Amino acid sequence: MQISSRFTIGTHVLVMIALKGDCTKVTSDMIAESVGVNPVIIRKTLSQLKKAGLIHVARGTGGAEMAKELETITLLDVYRAVECLGKTGQLFGFHEHPNPACPIGNNIHGVLDGKLKEIQLAMEKEMAQISLEQVVKEAKMKMEVAS
Repeated sequence: MQISSRFTIGTHVLVMIALKGDCTKVTSDMIAESVGVNPVIIRKTLSQLKKAGLIHVARGTGGAEMAKELETITLLDVYRAVECLGKTGQLFGFHEHPNPACPIGNNIHGVLDGKLKEIQLAMEKEMAQISLEQVVKEAKMKMEVAS
């Protein structure tokens, strides 16, 4: 199983806004073309990023711009803005009704819960150490090398 693409799409959207926003109006159609998805998906992502306070989105004629300085936004901020972790806030979903009459089913939560929490915390710690500014700088360097 793979973690959803919401995070990478959200990051792609923010990099595009950061790199193109000063010289052109960044619209959902423009972003969708770059990401290679339907503009409806981009509009939903923009809405989530706006709700998290990471961007401003103009109504009507459209266009998005950064609401915060790039160095203050981390990949963890993006992840939290766009991933649907549900009420529990847990990355790993767990089947809700393991059989209590089965010795494995009765103990599986006790075996895995702590380990899965540790894995999630380690991932989030790493994400918190990477700023959007770092990602944008690397994207810009790779674009310059490619041209």
